[in-house]
Parts: sequence; structure tokens; C-alpha cells
Amino acid sequence: MRVVKDAEERRNEILDAANELFAQKGFDGTSTNDILEKVGIARGTLYYHFKSKEDIMDALIERYSVRLIGAAQEIAADKSIPVVERIIRVIMALNISDGSSQEIMEHIHKPQNALMHQKIQKVLINGVTPILADIIREGITQGLFNTPFPYECMEMVMIYANTIFDDDMVPMTNEELAQRAQALVYNIERLLGAESGSLMQVMQMFGS
Repeated sequence: MRVVKDAEERRNEILDAANELFAQKGFDGTSTNDILEKVGIARGTLYYHFKSKEDIMDALIERYSVRLIGAAQEIAADKSIPVVERIIRVIMALNISDGSSQEIMEHIHKPQNALMHQKIQKVLINGVTPILADIIREGITQGLFNTPFPYECMEMVMIYANTIFDDDMVPMTNEELAQRAQALVYNIERLLGAESGSLMQVMQMFGS
């Protein structure tokens, strides 16, 4: 008997299957036939929801982005966490920990996927900046920071971080990475009018 599923349920089923296959076999090593067999659907059903394998990858990236922004928002809303620690946790929440994350990151860094890479960066900059800005405003009321430009400061930080700490954009040794991280924290303190050394906890996210 043919099983008829809700369109959204079927779409998510395809994404879940592709996600698992990309993690196991890699993006290039996974064929649309592999996805069809795993889900148990006809090719026409797959193409009803997605135009191509690349379209599936786009949808997966979008789903990850929603999860990341949601996680960041949840952390930011927890007023029981101190302001500086919340900033750290929000940034840490941007690390994709799903099984196929490495394959996805490798895929978007390919030259032919520059637009996809740009899409991820745009989502992070536009989605996370206002979340961080709200935490900074809270820090201002607590006397931790002193700046008339909380949003603009966080926008500068997100743009810089998304460029400099992107392995594809600026290749660095571990020593160079640590130096850039120290410089970033040093300058964030000045952007925010924070006490010198008060944000050095941020170095935790770089493993320093």
C-alpha cells in the first residue's frame, strides 16, 4: 500500500536521509539514487521537493542556520548567565556539531560554491549581530560597557571574525590564529569601552 505523507514531513525525511549520507559518504560520494533508496521514494517525488542535490545541500545549510540562530537566542535570553559568559556562549553556539558539518563546510568552501559560502556568512552576520548587541546593551546598563554604538560594534566584530577566522579566506598557523584572537579581544574591549582585560575570557573559545 502506497504511503502518502505530508509535504513538510516528506521534505524533512529527504533532508534527514541526505544529511546522514553526506556524513557517511561525503557530498560528492552521495548520488541522488542513494537518497532515493534510503528514503524509499520515486525520483519524481524527490524533484518535487528539490531541484538537485545542491538544492538539498542549500536546504540543509538553511536548517542548520535556523538551529544556530535559535541556540544563540536561547542562550542570550538566559539572564542567569553573566553578560560576558553569555557573549562567549553565543559565539560558541555558532559551531556546527552535526555529523555532516565537516562535509558541509568543505562543500561551501569550494570556488564554485562561493555564493553558498556568502549565504552562510550573511545569515550569521545579520542573525547574530542583533543578539549580541542586546547583550551588550544589558552590559551597558550594568556598567560593564560604555559605547553609544552597541549594534555597530558587534557588526564590526562579526564581519571581522567571519573573514579572518575563516580558514578559506585567511590561512593561518595556530600561533597566528592565537595572535589574531588576542588582538580581536583587545580591540573589542576598546570598542565597547570595557575595562582592560575584562573580556579575555573570550579567548576560551579559541582554545587559548
